[in-house]
Amino acid sequence: MYAIIRSGGKQYRTEVGGTIDVDRLPHQVGDSIDITDVLLVANGEDIAIGQPTVPGATVSATVVEQFRGKKIIVYKYRQRTNYRRKQGHRQYYTRLRIDDIKV
Repeated sequence: MYAIIRSGGKQYRTEVGGTIDVDRLPHQVGDSIDITDVLLVANGEDIAIGQPTVPGATVSATVVEQFRGKKIIVYKYRQRTNYRRKQGHRQYYTRLRIDDIKV
């Protein structure tokens, strides 16, 4: 059984017992949350597709960790104009452990 959820404008495929990294959510480590923005639920041959969400479907998850991703370098350069800008960025993420999928 798996579900497709939407969080932070992105879609994630979730399975019970798996973990996903989503954009930062305002919850503490150990908190249990219910995600109601479920786009699809599949259980073997039974597939429920939402229009846009599946009514009554929820995904229960537990916040495992709040962390920052790898640093990426943003470098802007224009030739022959002595223009160089170097900037780093580290995105904040929340790691969720999927506990249950309810339809």
